[in-house]
Amino acid sequence: MEHILEKIAQHQDYIYIVVLMIFLGIEVIGRVPSVLHTPLMSGANAIHGVVIIGAIIVMGKADPENYLALVLGFLAVILGTLNVVGGFVVTDRMLEMFRHKQK
Repeated sequence: MEHILEKIAQHQDYIYIVVLMIFLGIEVIGRVPSVLHTPLMSGANAIHGVVIIGAIIVMGKADPENYLALVLGFLAVILGTLNVVGGFVVTDRMLEMFRHKQK
């Protein structure tokens, strides 16, 4: 138990930053008008591409016998790709509602 308390004391600044980021994120997202949610979602999904690149780098630098790193990297690439593609599909469908219909 003392070991855990020492780790918390060492990283107390980081814990404060994470908690403040959570509250700030809730406030920012909660005050976004509904019209801006579509572009905001699109941008967030584009940023998720960084996760894909990071997972590819982890897989490339992992030891070939480290199956845990390879499997987790592979899952991160697959799930990140699904998130990015799915987010853009949903964004495209939502933006279609604002387009003028052809007669």
